[in-house]
Amino acid sequence: MIRRFFRLLCWQLLLTFACVLPQAARAAEETVEITRAYIEAAEEGYRLSAGFSFELNHGLEDAIQSGVPLHFTTEISFTRPRWYWFDEKAVTAKRTYKLWYDVFLRQYHVTIIGSVQQTFSTLEDALFFIRRPTRWVVAPRGALKAGEVYNVTLRMGMDRDYLPKPIQVNAFNNSEWRLSSNKKTFQYRAE
Repeated sequence: MIRRFFRLLCWQLLLTFACVLPQAARAAEETVEITRAYIEAAEEGYRLSAGFSFELNHGLEDAIQSGVPLHFTTEISFTRPRWYWFDEKAVTAKRTYKLWYDVFLRQYHVTIIGSVQQTFSTLEDALFFIRRPTRWVVAPRGALKAGEVYNVTLRMGMDRDYLPKPIQVNAFNNSEWRLSSNKKTFQYRAE
């Protein structure tokens, strides 16, 4: 009797792992990779030049085709290390891209919230615009002290807070709706 119980328990554990491992592997694939990130000094301020690599899973593509807008947010912060206290937060900035599909016109639209909007004929073209953003001015000239070294932290991902409320409830419990990068940190000496 005890032997049969342990055998049944082992089979249940084996089946549980067999179901969980493919989901974990898929979740690992559904991440945003930061392929390029550096800061450039320009006349108008400090610009972020970045590149991201990601693919939309089938569920997210279906949502887009059904008219659900998706938002992708890039966050950046500059901190200056201090030995006597917490790091000084010099600059924080956030930029959000809204991607949606117009069913009647059969066009994809990408809007940088508070800025420009562009129209694309294919989803791949619209995603390319999000993956290779234009150089974004993240800090005005004079916001960073020249000669100081700053730790720059960057992350990018799908922002589920912008989803319609009925979908938002499902999205927080569904791994298909998670698409984000790990934080990338690098150093920048202000010019």
